[in-house]
Amino acid sequence: MSSLSGIQVLDLSRVLAGPWCAQTLADLGADVIKVERPGTGDDTRGWGPPWLEKSPGEDRDSAYFLSANRNKKSVAIDISSKEGAELVRQLAARSDVLVENFKVGDLQRYGLSYEDLKQVNPALVYCSITGFGQQGLYAQRAGYDFLIQGMGGLMSITGTPDGKPGAGPQKVGVALTDILTGMYAATGILAAVIKSRATGTGQHIDVSLLDVQIASLANQAMNYLVGGQAPQRLGNAHPNIVPYQDFRTLDGYMILAIGNDTQFKRFCQVAGRPEWAEDARYVTNAARIQHRTALIDAIANVIGEQTTAYWIEVMEAAGVPCGPINTIQDVFADPHVKQRQAQFTISSKNKGEIPSVANPLKLSESPIEYRMAPPDLGQDSHQVLSDELGMNPDEIEDLVHRKIVACAAEAYDP
Repeated sequence: MSSLSGIQVLDLSRVLAGPWCAQTLADLGADVIKVERPGTGDDTRGWGPPWLEKSPGEDRDSAYFLSANRNKKSVAIDISSKEGAELVRQLAARSDVLVENFKVGDLQRYGLSYEDLKQVNPALVYCSITGFGQQGLYAQRAGYDFLIQGMGGLMSITGTPDGKPGAGPQKVGVALTDILTGMYAATGILAAVIKSRATGTGQHIDVSLLDVQIASLANQAMNYLVGGQAPQRLGNAHPNIVPYQDFRTLDGYMILAIGNDTQFKRFCQVAGRPEWAEDARYVTNAARIQHRTALIDAIANVIGEQTTAYWIEVMEAAGVPCGPINTIQDVFADPHVKQRQAQFTISSKNKGEIPSVANPLKLSESPIEYRMAPPDLGQDSHQVLSDELGMNPDEIEDLVHRKIVACAAEAYDP
């Protein structure tokens, strides 16, 4: 049995943070019903190329949408209509969790706010994901990952240092704030569900991208709070550890990630510079930070004399943490990554075999299950309305006719 078997999640979110949260819960076994807008669905269905097409000229889904929506059922409901909002209200009454990322106050217009829904389901765990939170000066602003990476300080410590070629703030190459927000939201939901099951009382979870980004500054935030000086961009170097960065080799680049003084001594032996391990300027990490520039220049000269493959072989043999800088193609070709089964395919009735990236959680007694491919828009409307709300085919056909509900052509047969 999966960890979250018997937990029903109503996913009213779109784009990434909310869907990532709901997909995490779905991977752990929750029954997730994704409510989408008829006609267009989740915004990310159109965020391509690249596309996964059933066949040329037919409906297609973006790789972006596929990355965050497996193990879910899709129900297309127009919640702006009175009847559509009532359908969602009825689904919420039967659910354990609701995830939404509408602007603050938007769902209140449809009678779907937490205050509204707790009246019909006091045990409901209701998670709101926004850019800036439910209260505060910026609460009404729209929030996007790139914007929050800038406002939340991440871009101030990411990129080439000032005064060097290519200097300037840089965002991370994936929407990391959205991903982290989804993970924090899932953690909060699990805690709230445990409490709800024990007490019968749900709660409202307020998760904001900005709060998550600030919390995720981790040691860099504490460096400022303790040291009183705002951290600056260091490129690929580390503010608290030396040497811990990339170096140019004879034929490319590699990473040297030395985390303690013992590892540094082993590195000095491999590099043919045992005297560095006895040099007062370098013998401790604190000293190496103080004399960072001189040491890094000296290491760079040595590393540049041999190939990446050479250094990785001799350093790994000596227990010195190091590695290549892989492309994403290299990542999935790596034999260790293959052995860990980071890539797999999931079968879809309409799309065939869909490539996917595995959930990284390895649970020994209740492993992750990949039950369903990312759904077509409205693929499960008929089933959910029938099974969850007891509606008959004629009632569903009437809703479809009035464009309150949409069903995927392949899934609907009144």
